[in-house]
Amino acid sequence: MDIIFNVLIQLLGIYKWMLIIYILLSWFPNMKDSQIGAILGKLCEPFLEPFRKIIPPLGMMDLSPLAAFFVLSFAPNGLIVLQNLIS
Repeated sequence: MDIIFNVLIQLLGIYKWMLIIYILLSWFPNMKDSQIGAILGKLCEPFLEPFRKIIPPLGMMDLSPLAAFFVLSFAPNGLIVLQNLIS
C-alpha cells in the first residue's frame, strides 16, 4: 500500500511542475499555441477551470493558478495523513 501512496505523491509532484510550466508559458506570446502548450493545456486546464469559476481575475491578472498551485502543494500532505489513517 505504501508503494501506491508513494507513486501518487510522485505523480502530484510531476503535475505540479507541469502546472508551473503551463503558467510560465502564458508569459510568452504564442507559447500556449505550440505543441507543448497544447498538451499542457489539455492536462492543466481541467484542474484550473474550477478555480477560475471561483476566483475572478483582478484586472489583467488571473490569480486562479496561484490558488490551484497551493491546493496541489497541500495534496501530498493529505495523502500522507490518509496513508497513516489506513496503516
